[in-house]
Amino acid sequence: MKRFGLAGYAALSLPMAMAMLPIYMISPKFYGDALGVDLAALGVILFLTRMLDTAQDPLIGRLVDLLQRKKYGWTVLMSLSTVVLAAGFVMLFAPPAWSESGLLLWLALSLIIVYAAHSLINICYLTWGARLTDDVAARARVTAWREAFGLVGVVVASVLPSFWVSDLGARAGYQLFSWVFVGLLMIGLLTTLLFSPKPQIALGKGLEGWRHALAPKGVRRVMWFYLFNAIAVAIPATLVLFYIDDVVQMPDQAGLFLGLYFMAGMLTLPGWVALSDRMGKARAWLAGTCLATLALFCSGWVGAGDGLFYGIICLAAGAALGADVALPPAMLADAIPKGHRQSTGLYFGIWVLIGKFALAVAAGLALPSLKVLDYQPGQPATAGALIVLYVFLPMVFKALATLALLPKFETQFFTRVFSRKAPQS
Repeated sequence: MKRFGLAGYAALSLPMAMAMLPIYMISPKFYGDALGVDLAALGVILFLTRMLDTAQDPLIGRLVDLLQRKKYGWTVLMSLSTVVLAAGFVMLFAPPAWSESGLLLWLALSLIIVYAAHSLINICYLTWGARLTDDVAARARVTAWREAFGLVGVVVASVLPSFWVSDLGARAGYQLFSWVFVGLLMIGLLTTLLFSPKPQIALGKGLEGWRHALAPKGVRRVMWFYLFNAIAVAIPATLVLFYIDDVVQMPDQAGLFLGLYFMAGMLTLPGWVALSDRMGKARAWLAGTCLATLALFCSGWVGAGDGLFYGIICLAAGAALGADVALPPAMLADAIPKGHRQSTGLYFGIWVLIGKFALAVAAGLALPSLKVLDYQPGQPATAGALIVLYVFLPMVFKALATLALLPKFETQFFTRVFSRKAPQS
């Protein structure tokens, strides 16, 4: 595939990534700090809406598989969902001046709309990318182009709001950001629909359900790995703005730190793809995990005002992020058996479900734990619990992700979950 076509496909990833970063990083800070919503209640809302959202993803995957046989089916689905996503995103950052319970209700409704629309677009978009090629090496490049554009979107979502919030205040700054997002979303969609290579349609009868999809051991192993790794990535992402405020104590530099992190991830993507070509995707990911674990460990030694030290840590952690975003989706595409290609949408519906569940676990575990451990935002003296959760809890899930890639570990601990009624292949 030519670079122009890869860039055309990847363009939509930029605004799609912009939508996700505010949900699990900015919205907890906005509603918890600027609007004064209780952290425990906020964590419950984020968890419950995510759990509600996850139930629909395999169904969306089946819908995507069905619509691939319809002329303009994917185009219509993505276009209509884009309009809904734009409306829900503006709602999320334009809450009315209501009481705390009213704000929680508004947040829940906004998240339900954003999650549903984003899922429709994202599952169709991921399936499109997986069907661009059946070449193993080329899949990693498709994923790398998509994730590179996504990381640019994440950088934009990290840096711009911090400047606008500083100048205009939280409400006005985030509302301006939401309208910029709407414009970029429309541009990204049109670019992908007009200039991306067309996906290869896989004909044949689809799989009966998720048990059949997860019957192959290689698929199960990748799914378990992705679950644990996604939780490991989501926990520090959920807590990072609180960490910058009360541990590093440099809130005005939050945009800089996040920009360093995501820029490092974007710049190292080609290196991880090249490394995966030489030593395999799983081993390349493991090398990234070693770097991520080192960065997390060093974060435990950051003190107030250690901006340079934390900036270096952000660069190292961002470099490791490149492996986390470039390799796992390509690992799934490699694991799907040839006879199951007509159900790629179902597989990525399950994949997106797992990613959302990981974010729900991160928010539902980390934020209420901070409340239980007496952490108070804006009070650095209470940040001990924040450091423990930010630094050490992700290490545990990284270790579980590493173990999940081992065939013996999957056989001993996970196979029984799907052994009933699931045909082997």
